[in-house]
Amino acid sequence: MNAKHNLKDLESIATRLRLHVVNMVAPSGQGYVQQGLGAADIFTSLYFAEATMDPANPDWPDRDRIFLTTAHNTAIFYATLAERGFFPVDDLKTYVTDGSTLEINSSERMGPFVEATCGSLGQGLSVAIGCAMAAKRQGRASRFYVIVGDGEMQEGQIWEAAMLAGARGLDNLCFIVDYNFVQSEGPMDLVMSLEPLMDKMESFGFACQEVDGNDLSALLAAYDTARQTKGKPSFIKANTLMGKGVDSLEGLMFHQLRFPPEVAASARAELEAQL
Repeated sequence: MNAKHNLKDLESIATRLRLHVVNMVAPSGQGYVQQGLGAADIFTSLYFAEATMDPANPDWPDRDRIFLTTAHNTAIFYATLAERGFFPVDDLKTYVTDGSTLEINSSERMGPFVEATCGSLGQGLSVAIGCAMAAKRQGRASRFYVIVGDGEMQEGQIWEAAMLAGARGLDNLCFIVDYNFVQSEGPMDLVMSLEPLMDKMESFGFACQEVDGNDLSALLAAYDTARQTKGKPSFIKANTLMGKGVDSLEGLMFHQLRFPPEVAASARAELEAQL
């Protein structure tokens, strides 16, 4: 079922998710902090306002499905699942510890609320398209949301899959790129530019929108437009700020951040003050 919240509630949820990210990564001293903080609004808007799902019945056949194809960005993913009620929030304390199911790359062994194991970048969109095509054939009203990283967009499999989605007119598919302008080797435009990205996606048959990925209102409006679009899959370029929500971390372009105790403590205090 949809978790209906007003904008103020969603902003509070996004802050809680960011706080979880900080607390989960702090013990190891390094991790995907910047991506998690930046993507918190995308996850909040999808899981707490847009997608129809039931944590008490996670394999409900008519649920909307969300695929995190950048499967290493798990701190924000697990924080979101826990806050949404798929497993106890207290389990987040076991993040990336030996024997925990909260591994650095999410996998289906956690349960049906992880829609696909996407450790190899570029594969998640293909899986989601297959599921979207099956839902069309079965006459289901489910929608399929795919969160892809901008660096992941450099994978060839993404473009083959996008070609198929456009050719099949999968209007139950919403393809969201978390565009934070950096990948593991450095800034996107210096490694391998994706531009003109919107023109490319339009040429593949997508209805395209570009929004501020840290603006909850803009994200919700984009999903609404996507839902009303018929005959075409939707593409949302959601521009996000690395480290969003923590002043000292905002805009620091680190794929994997060194996170010493004093930096974690400062970030924690700043986020707690926002609650």
